[in-house]
Amino acid sequence: MRVLGNAVVLSSLLIGAAAIAQPAGGGSAAPTPAPAGGGSAAPAPAPDLAAVKPEEMPTAVRLRRLEQKTQALKERAWQLKARVQMLKEQTLGGGVGAQATVAHADQMGASFRLTKLIYSLDGTQVFARSDEGGESMYKTKNFDVFAGPIAPGNHNLQVTATYRGHGYGVFEYLQKFTFTARGTSSFTTGEGKISKVECKGFEKGGAATPMEKRPAIECKVSDVQPEKAPEAPKAPTNPGNTPLPPAAGGK
Repeated sequence: MRVLGNAVVLSSLLIGAAAIAQPAGGGSAAPTPAPAGGGSAAPAPAPDLAAVKPEEMPTAVRLRRLEQKTQALKERAWQLKARVQMLKEQTLGGGVGAQATVAHADQMGASFRLTKLIYSLDGTQVFARSDEGGESMYKTKNFDVFAGPIAPGNHNLQVTATYRGHGYGVFEYLQKFTFTARGTSSFTTGEGKISKVECKGFEKGGAATPMEKRPAIECKVSDVQPEKAPEAPKAPTNPGNTPLPPAAGGK
């Protein structure tokens, strides 16, 4: 009996120890930790379309790009068409038409170097030349801008000249500045006439005039008579019915 009682007491102690060893909350297993990187993923950045090959682009994007290129080509074609129409009107202006010659003279001082010169006749560019570095263009003092047929009537000429400052020593800072001069000239050309337009870029004012106000454009218009074709030689006259000498080899 004594042995049985000891066994009962020992069993009770083991059961109590097991109860104490269990975690609070009834022995439910701890929740399994979420794997690394879990949760909602951040949105992926938009792809760079410049680095995507055209064949890999979505159809909508390719169509949009094609539409933009088509529009640019249409605008270019419209500009060329306007240019051709102007030349056609100039050449077929009616009758013998009219002509014009335009020339430019660079009379700026050593402190200015011509880097760009643009002429437009009736809104159409007829001459453009540039030298961004200002290394050679300023050496040309006279430019033949335009020479050809135009439609008789009123015309408008626009000139834009760009200069870069130039200097040595304490005036070397002028190379950092650019100056622009603009000018316009209106003239009327008659049927069968030639209008001669001579423009020049020059410095106005004096030493006290600010540099940015010195560049100027001035144009002078004059009419030139077209050269007449040489007259045909007149037939020899025979006053008084004087007998003419026989031709060479005649009897």
